[in-house]
Amino acid sequence: MAPRGVTRQRILEAARTLFRRQGYHATGLNQVLDEGAAPKGSLYFHFPGGKEQLAVEAVRLSATELRGAVDLLIQTTPDTAAALRASADLLGGLLEHSGFRDGCPISTVALEAAAGSDAIREACAEGYQSWIDLIAERLRADGADEAAAAELATFAVSAIEGALLLARVQRDTTPLRCVAARIATMIEETTA
Repeated sequence: MAPRGVTRQRILEAARTLFRRQGYHATGLNQVLDEGAAPKGSLYFHFPGGKEQLAVEAVRLSATELRGAVDLLIQTTPDTAAALRASADLLGGLLEHSGFRDGCPISTVALEAAAGSDAIREACAEGYQSWIDLIAERLRADGADEAAAAELATFAVSAIEGALLLARVQRDTTPLRCVAARIATMIEETTA
């Protein structure tokens, strides 16, 4: 028998992988349990709110992990434009590695479930906002004023999300590279 935290983590990891790959509605709880190698009763023990709670926690975990990866790129890359290009490369690499099966960990759930669940919508909004805030903070540090930083960060996240969707359906990361190049130019113009 696996320790309690391990079973919970396996369920959460299985759910977020399945949500990212096939969406919220196509992911069944029995499939999550099978993929997570967890006993049937464990899902409601660890996630008494059921599938909705599982989706909220999966979105939050994925958003936090991706924010951490982008933050690391921002901290270790000499300028924000290069960091955003590196972030787009990272996302493109993840997409290619999955055979273009795995979408954005937030948008795949948001597109299907956010309209029907305030909890899921709020988790998705918080995740996106955390990414926007991270980029805006760096833009301000580079000399952009408050309004320009917020606007450009919002544009960057929105454009990258759209590029991810287009790259996924076209099975080609060119849209990500195009968007990253345009955002980099905008960053250079804003922080010059």
